[in-house]
Amino acid sequence: MSAKLPAKILVLFTGGTIGSRRGAHGIDVDASGSYFLMEQYAQIAKTREIDFETAQPCNLLSENLVPGDWATLSEAIRAAHGGYAGVIVTHGSDTLSFTSAMLSYLCCDAPFPVVLTAANYPLDDPRSNGLANFAASVDFIADAGLPGVFALFGDDRGDSVVYLGTRITQALPFTDQFDAPYAAPFGRMRDGRFEPNTHPLNPAGAELARRNPPSPPAPPPREEAWPAVLYIKPYPGLDYRAYGFESRPPRAVLHDTYHSGTANARDGAEGRSLVPFISYCRERGVDVYLVPMRSPEGDMYASSSHLTGAGGIALGNISSEAALMKLLLACAVCADDREVERFVRTPLFFEYMA
Repeated sequence: MSAKLPAKILVLFTGGTIGSRRGAHGIDVDASGSYFLMEQYAQIAKTREIDFETAQPCNLLSENLVPGDWATLSEAIRAAHGGYAGVIVTHGSDTLSFTSAMLSYLCCDAPFPVVLTAANYPLDDPRSNGLANFAASVDFIADAGLPGVFALFGDDRGDSVVYLGTRITQALPFTDQFDAPYAAPFGRMRDGRFEPNTHPLNPAGAELARRNPPSPPAPPPREEAWPAVLYIKPYPGLDYRAYGFESRPPRAVLHDTYHSGTANARDGAEGRSLVPFISYCRERGVDVYLVPMRSPEGDMYASSSHLTGAGGIALGNISSEAALMKLLLACAVCADDREVERFVRTPLFFEYMA
């Protein structure tokens, strides 16, 4: 009987802190930084027998990422066929939640696990969790083997937390900690084994394994083909008169809400109320999406009703990060505004939490 061949994993380096070194001008990507990760992993005792293949589609700090980089990265992932157990994407933590969501849409039919991971400090810093995150990503592919897009990052308790790609929110300032909506990540890695989180909002592993995913859209390969989408976060004192669309109106607006699904809808608050801004946008053919909103049958506030009554398009049970990436992609691949809304509302990879 022939010996079992080692699992084959494709590692895509994109830069980020996990591929950086500290230099004279601060932390920056380094030509050899990413491959230093593979050297470190090879030195870990009791590592799995894995046949790694590596490529570097881009090499940048993730704050410098632009939409065209997603097209390049998704193309590299979709080219990985023929016996791969999975793909690991090393990425910067600043925009990890955005790329995780975008790749969840562009690679929603991935037949193997695609795991994005990052580091809190460069690998040559003793405080770095980059190597542990990478090793846990390898273990997740080898142990769980679930198809789809995931993110993995160690928390401040030392747990290797696994997130669905559409259900990881931005890291908090000061603590560098990621989270999931409803504080319900997909699971954790413990001693090389995947332990799913059986929260009622999480899909079971069997659901991922048997799903029949839709065909993903093809992203525009050219950077200039991605349209402008304006993202606004509310705060007391926000003056909407600062947003003039005379020179270049956006294709759409995603307006975040406060935690209760609200924003300023005060009568007579000239320039401060979102209600007239929605009207201003609609007069110029710009739809305004509101996220996250509560159901009108539930605990919706009167101010929220005023926003939807003015024409705001409510999106519920989806994170701001996942909604923003979905809307940006929809505006890039759909010609008609109603088609954009249909695309945004059509689930691709568990972005909506029913």
